[in-house]
Amino acid sequence: MKIDLTETTSSKINAALVQARRDIGTPAIGMVLTLVIVTDEENAYDALKSANDASHEHPSRIVVVVKRVSRSPRSRRDARLDAELRVGADAGSGETVVLRLHGELVNHAQSVVLPLLLPDAPVVVWWPEGAPADLAGDPLGALGQRRITDTYSSEKPIAALGERAAAYAPGDTDLSWTRITPWRSMLAAALDQQNLSVASATVEGEDENPSCELLAMWLADRLGVPVHRALSGGPGLTAVRLETKDGTIVLDRADGALATLCMPGQPDRAVALKRRDTAELLAEELRRLDPDNTYEASLKFGVARLEASAPAAAAPAKAQAVAEAEPEATAEATAEAKAPAKPAAKPAAKKTPAK
Repeated sequence: MKIDLTETTSSKINAALVQARRDIGTPAIGMVLTLVIVTDEENAYDALKSANDASHEHPSRIVVVVKRVSRSPRSRRDARLDAELRVGADAGSGETVVLRLHGELVNHAQSVVLPLLLPDAPVVVWWPEGAPADLAGDPLGALGQRRITDTYSSEKPIAALGERAAAYAPGDTDLSWTRITPWRSMLAAALDQQNLSVASATVEGEDENPSCELLAMWLADRLGVPVHRALSGGPGLTAVRLETKDGTIVLDRADGALATLCMPGQPDRAVALKRRDTAELLAEELRRLDPDNTYEASLKFGVARLEASAPAAAAPAKAQAVAEAEPEATAEATAEAKAPAKPAAKPAAKKTPAK
């Protein structure tokens, strides 16, 4: 069932939800949380579809906040609230309220959302993209026990990681971190099997991919070893190599679906490591509502500390690049270095003055 309300209020929306549940014969509320999605008109459809799919595992009231852009001074002054209500089969396993805020109401979205939250139920706020720098300090973010963002959708993902670290508050999380959960589980299990001491690590993946950076920071923070970033054509994260005294542990996923785990002294194994969609990532994050201390420690380790070890690893590559750019000069320098040293000229004999 779908209900459209124009120029409405939060109290009218609540009354319409109660009446809609009675009309379809389910007056009781069986939802476990309120999911607030802050997005724009362009991304509202995809975000709502992912939330509806995740609601099959976590029945919830989904409140979508769409802030409409006002193009004229008059429309910016006029405050108007339009709503679209979905219950029953049109709303997954819960209820959906799509709010479209116009004019001055855009700056007071929290006052509209607050009366629509389920009583005595956790609140999760999700920004599919365009998240504020300070999630907990945002008026809508302050309503949630859990705040979800996705730095992968940022224009500058690596810079966005720095913003997340600077303004981190308990309850913040990132879908870029959720994407590497299977990788972290697989690598931890591999080290538990053989109890090897890791000397260094390499994380290979796409450029400007925050998941690769987060995995590298997690390894550096937990293992206390230098971790280098190597670039590949993707998709996403492609390989991790852990150097040990007994050999190299390699987890390689070239096609984005199936990975190969290579361990010293053991046959290679194929493991399922497919790339997951947004609905699966969101469902995983909704399973826990407590602060993620591991994410906090990895995030605050900082990308800059990873880059600090890059010059030592990049020195051979830089020397090779110089050699390719100046082959003639390099050849002359090499020939000069290999040539035998010329004997030094003997000093002239000192003349003895006649007596």
